[in-house]
Amino acid sequence: MLHSSRETARLLFSIAVEQGGYFTAKQAKEAGYGYPHLDYHVNAGNFERVEHGLYRMMDLPRGEHDELVRLSFWGRNRQDEPQAVVSHESALILHDLSELLPGEIHLTVPPTFRKKTPAGCVVHKGKLAPTDIEDHAGFRITTALRTLLASAANHTPQEQLEKAISQALARGLVRKTRLIQAAKENPRSRRLARILENLAPTAKTKGKTG
Repeated sequence: MLHSSRETARLLFSIAVEQGGYFTAKQAKEAGYGYPHLDYHVNAGNFERVEHGLYRMMDLPRGEHDELVRLSFWGRNRQDEPQAVVSHESALILHDLSELLPGEIHLTVPPTFRKKTPAGCVVHKGKLAPTDIEDHAGFRITTALRTLLASAANHTPQEQLEKAISQALARGLVRKTRLIQAAKENPRSRRLARILENLAPTAKTKGKTG
């Protein structure tokens, strides 16, 4: 399907806006840009060639989570489909459930993922269901529930994990019954089960006095 130059530009711009200003050569081609057009716009200063097959619109400023957007593109497969999902302690921060400032970015990728891990990242391999994932502008993140489960099974400090669970429950990000059920279903979440058991007496006491 042929597009006018204005329609082509508008289509690519709409794609880039949803991806933190970035777009792939494949996406540009589908929008109507051939490689000569990409080269022209790079030379004209309209596009930045970030790396092979990846570009960024110069008119769009870099966002707060620019590095996470870049990592999302790094994790795409040959079909240009995103594979890497921000998870564990990195996702806790994005859900505003932790005051930790980890020096590394945690990502979860499919078990068959084979790319070399970038510097400053920790890659966890595992299967994520669509219901385990939330979309952000240019990258994906595990849901609050999945994030708590993964953090409990990882090495998140106990105090931080307890605070994260309490805040998630208080803000209604997860239901306690769902957490208890998930902890029972996941043998790696024993820490989560113990924390929830310690919270239970408090809830019962409030019920009696109220």
